[in-house]
Amino acid sequence: MADPPTSSSWSRTEEEPTTAPQARRRPTDADLVELVTQGDAQAFAELFDRYSRPAYSLARRLCVDPEIAEDVVQEAFLNLWRRPQGFRADRGSFSTWLLTLVHHRAVDAVRRESAVRRRTAAEGDAVAEEAAAGPDVDQEAMGRVIGGQVQEALRRLPDEQRQVIALAYYGGYTQGEVAAMTGVPLGTVKSRTFAGVRRLRGMLSSLLGTDDDAPRRNRKGGRT
Repeated sequence: MADPPTSSSWSRTEEEPTTAPQARRRPTDADLVELVTQGDAQAFAELFDRYSRPAYSLARRLCVDPEIAEDVVQEAFLNLWRRPQGFRADRGSFSTWLLTLVHHRAVDAVRRESAVRRRTAAEGDAVAEEAAAGPDVDQEAMGRVIGGQVQEALRRLPDEQRQVIALAYYGGYTQGEVAAMTGVPLGTVKSRTFAGVRRLRGMLSSLLGTDDDAPRRNRKGGRT
């Protein structure tokens, strides 16, 4: 296998020659992977164009830190370039294979960065308190605060809960698919998802102005 193309060339930037639509068949992912095994950088760039965004979206939700997420995506695509034979079309789609690879790389990155995550765990609270102190905060600024709080809340979740929530809610996978990707039983995936969502709700309730206990009190008291 030849040296990998530089990352700046992974996405195709030059204009391709115009060809009549009926004269060209859009290559499948499997076709492109086969070309990558032959050292075809253009095929590699096409796969990067197709899947770099969903790969980054998943990595971003798992890692939280955008720079770490970018590193994870680059590692995953470098693995594709160096070992394209790792993809087996008879075992599933290319997208599932790639995103599973991203998932594993992201989990490894999160474990390596756990010490950094603990040091920055209080940042979200500081931002929220600063925003609450100002009476004239506009909607855009408040939206940024809430977005930061969501990211911080995700950061605080235990690794196993953050993984299943990121895959299910942001990766778009079913709980059965999450179970297959992570190698844990479906019941465990469900319990981790439930626990993680409940914990997120508790961490965000003060910022969003909700009270998780209110509905339960109303039910006990017979009020609606």
